[in-house]
Amino acid sequence: MKNVPTVKVGIVAVSRDCFPIELSIKRRKALVEAYVKEYGEADIYECPICIFESEIDMMHSLQDIKAHGCNALCVFLGNFGPEISETLLAKYFDGPIMFCAAEEENVGVLSSDRGDAYCGMLNASYNLKLRNVKAYIPESPVGDAADCAKMIHDFLPIARAILGLRNLKIISFGPRPQNFLACNAPIKQLYNLGVEIEENSELDLYESFLKHADDPRIQEVAEDMAKELGKGNKIPTVLPKLAQYELTLLDWVEGHKGCREFVAIAGKCWPAFQTMFGFVPCYVNSRLTGRGIPVSCEVDIYGCLSEYIGSCISEEAVTLLDINNTVPKEMYHADIEKQFGYKFRDTFMGFHCGNTCSKLLCHPEMRYQKIMARSLPREVTNGTLEGDIKPGEITFYRLQSTADNHLYAYVAEGEILPVETHSFGSIAVFAIPEMERFYRHVLIENGFPHHGAVAFGHHGKAIFEVFKYLGAEKIGFNQPASLPYPTENPYKG
Repeated sequence: MKNVPTVKVGIVAVSRDCFPIELSIKRRKALVEAYVKEYGEADIYECPICIFESEIDMMHSLQDIKAHGCNALCVFLGNFGPEISETLLAKYFDGPIMFCAAEEENVGVLSSDRGDAYCGMLNASYNLKLRNVKAYIPESPVGDAADCAKMIHDFLPIARAILGLRNLKIISFGPRPQNFLACNAPIKQLYNLGVEIEENSELDLYESFLKHADDPRIQEVAEDMAKELGKGNKIPTVLPKLAQYELTLLDWVEGHKGCREFVAIAGKCWPAFQTMFGFVPCYVNSRLTGRGIPVSCEVDIYGCLSEYIGSCISEEAVTLLDINNTVPKEMYHADIEKQFGYKFRDTFMGFHCGNTCSKLLCHPEMRYQKIMARSLPREVTNGTLEGDIKPGEITFYRLQSTADNHLYAYVAEGEILPVETHSFGSIAVFAIPEMERFYRHVLIENGFPHHGAVAFGHHGKAIFEVFKYLGAEKIGFNQPASLPYPTENPYKG
């Protein structure tokens, strides 16, 4: 199942009537040539209709890019541009939109072929606000052909996430566990984002699971699990039950996604799950997430939403972890301080029971859930996938509705350190610059829950732009020490 959209950007050039239309056409062709040379032609379509001072041109270009399967739009100001028709195009186009503009190529153009798109971009942005039209405008939106080609390429993951959310259904099972109100939030913002939500009872899920008891596919799935685990298959007897559960979820997705193309799941995993199902679902969650269907723990609907955004942007597996525990000073001094140079409070451990897919773990092993086994028979807690998460660059982020329906977000880039955790679960030692201040003045101050989504690689730029496009009222990030937070006490000591 391909669970993220494919983006095709229609490039439409515009021209003001007192500027030569040939200038915009020439610059559009140069932009497309630069894009194809660097990135290939699969992601873009060059609309041959250049919008002049005409709403009729605008409608013709709109029809043309739709006819050629474009689901994202780049309005390219080859010169000053007609602010009315170019922003009407953005208004009528049903998909993510970006604007960029051409810079002057050389001294020779200044005498008679100057485009003035630097000025035109200001008019375009003003008119977009008048029409309440959202559009992505790059940090530096004016450039030469190669620059604008890179802007469009940078737009692809942003567009993928916006399109994905518009066609996403989140399927949840059960209410949030008691004492996990932090993972509970109003679903109104999901509808505001265009996301559909289907909330189900655990009993519905259990009934469906029982009906899969004699499913002839179980053996094949269990064998695939055993192959994936390899030497880490420490509890082979639980695999048939886990296979039965995986088939239950996949069949539920196919039967319930309805008119939506993409799906994510917010699943229940305790307190009654283990005793009724006879296992914990962590490993199955990891397998589905690794295949592009994020499954969050503890019915964390906004955690699931956040994971899906990361899947669209990175086109790789993501995970959801607790911002969990401090690194012991003993470990910091022995393994981190001199080797990596981070401050002690820049480090922490991200953990969850076993929901991170096997390809992201150093030595994945099937285990039992130690925390749950403190109060339950060990055999009903089998099913976690344990191992230290592989080192490398990461982005920690989350999109969240507050209790009073405000949309907040955060994003911070950092890394997983190649440091042994000496612990259990899916876990790693994380380092994020200025984490201590970020923890206090973004996470605590704005009431974020303990779950954070993790994308593998530095994707902060695209994630930040997606949050802006979606209208997040606050977007927190790990500000440098030279930039105090509004709530930060200036008096140290």
